[in-house]
Amino acid sequence: MSRSVLYTSSPLLASKTPVWRSKFIVALIALGFVGLGARAAYVQVLDNAFFQRQGEVRFARTLELPANRGKILDRNGLILASSVPAASIWAIPEDVEQEDPEVRAKLRELARLMDMPLPELTAKLADEDKTFVWVKRQLDWDVGQKIAALGIKGIYQRKEYKRQYPEGEAAAHVVGFTNVEDRGQEGMELAFNDLLAGKAGSRRVIKDRLGRVVEGVGEDVPPLDGRDMQLSIDSKVQFFAYQKLRDQVAKSQAKAGSVVVLDAITGEVLALANYPSYVPDKRKNLTGEQLRNRAITDTFEPGSTMKPFTIGIALESGRVKPETPMDTSPGRLSMGGYTISDTHNYGLLTVAGVIQKSSNVGTTKLAMQMSSREMWETFSAAGFGQKPQIAFPGAVSGRLRPYKTWRPVEQATMSYGYGLSASLFQMARSYTVFAHDGSIIPATMLKSTQPAVGVPVFSQRTADQVRKMLEMAAGPGGTGQRAQTQGYSVGGKSGTARKQVGKSYAAGKYRAWFTGMAPIDKPRIIVAVMVDEPTVGGVYGGLVAAPVFSEVVQQTLRMMGVQPDIDVKPQIVANPVEESL
Repeated sequence: MSRSVLYTSSPLLASKTPVWRSKFIVALIALGFVGLGARAAYVQVLDNAFFQRQGEVRFARTLELPANRGKILDRNGLILASSVPAASIWAIPEDVEQEDPEVRAKLRELARLMDMPLPELTAKLADEDKTFVWVKRQLDWDVGQKIAALGIKGIYQRKEYKRQYPEGEAAAHVVGFTNVEDRGQEGMELAFNDLLAGKAGSRRVIKDRLGRVVEGVGEDVPPLDGRDMQLSIDSKVQFFAYQKLRDQVAKSQAKAGSVVVLDAITGEVLALANYPSYVPDKRKNLTGEQLRNRAITDTFEPGSTMKPFTIGIALESGRVKPETPMDTSPGRLSMGGYTISDTHNYGLLTVAGVIQKSSNVGTTKLAMQMSSREMWETFSAAGFGQKPQIAFPGAVSGRLRPYKTWRPVEQATMSYGYGLSASLFQMARSYTVFAHDGSIIPATMLKSTQPAVGVPVFSQRTADQVRKMLEMAAGPGGTGQRAQTQGYSVGGKSGTARKQVGKSYAAGKYRAWFTGMAPIDKPRIIVAVMVDEPTVGGVYGGLVAAPVFSEVVQQTLRMMGVQPDIDVKPQIVANPVEESL
């Protein structure tokens, strides 16, 4: 039997506790409550910015409201580039229950809809970031709807915009393309990105952990859509020029080619095409050969297409007239240890005949009557050695060395297109000198309704005389007879330049050119064609590039509604026509 304990008789309870100690403990408790209250007031009232920011980081989000990128239109209002809604798929990997057999089946269907191998999808869901990962951007909107219907936990999507390019590879080098962030990367998409892109809006919201919007806070800032822009390009001319260029490159088994079509009155670029090309919205496995805008970025020695400028200087100075005789016998000319030669011994030619037969010897004899400064100033005035002032990325200046460094043999070779370089675009623009009464006009990629104001290079009389010579060069007995077209008079100059590899010229590699205009009395268009390394059917510009010129001229003038000025059949020779390099 246990003994009862009398706690009231405990000596500890019997001792008296000092009053100050109990008051001290109560004071400490009260002070603690005061401190907590002060801290709460400080956090919630006086200095709450930090904690509000931390809360917003966890729950508040600023949603970007993407702006609709502006359209790119051709001169007739047809769409070259436009934006359409797209679904971009993202995931919270830790929420995707991949071990569930039903979910695995849905993931296989998801991979199929996205045209993505299942292992690649699985690898994305195994990303180190367990809270967010992009799965695939810019899928077709209807595909996004099918993915949403799968109802896979942890898989979400966001509405974006992607670009479509109806003209495909024909206009690829003009229009360019954008990246997945809808920023311009090439062509006009890059050159006018700020104008086209607009300004994104924003919406302030509170989200739960699954990314669902619970509540909107603050005012929405609506997006400012990008502006539409209208190019000078005629999509029909562009497609036809590209098609004929592509066919000729394939026929001659060439490496590449380019074509430029200019309006001779306004300076508008009606077509600018390159082959090989690419489809702007399908850039998988894209190569540099396809991407390069050769007409703008690549420079070459222009060869005989420079001869009209040398002849023009001689005519302008009064040294010669079109009918002045020039002795080119025996078809060779020695200078500075080098031999300048023609493909034939043409004997006695007129100045006009020098252009018609494309005589290197005749051109050199005229050039050596001039000063190097005189030639340099005219070449510069015609745009050589200067970057074209055109709103287009990648335009190059070419090469034209200062005249003080020219040796006599270099002055001679420059007179017929060796020792300097230019792009096809520069060559096309330079011929506006002969089509626009002796003045060179600015070129533009944007639609213009006003005639261009030119800068004089030659007098109108000299321009008219050279134009008649160009008509002879493209006519019977000339080197560019295959440039003839039915219903329209044409004039132009072929050129064939050996390709330089390193510090020497490569054997058997050429670039073939033809640059000209039509109708010859009142030119409406200028067309320049280049074919790189033709191997079948000849290598000369008159054989390879001139036929493309002929077809593009005839079709373009008809599309423009220009009335035929002659009623003759095309004058195409049956036998290959040789021309000088």
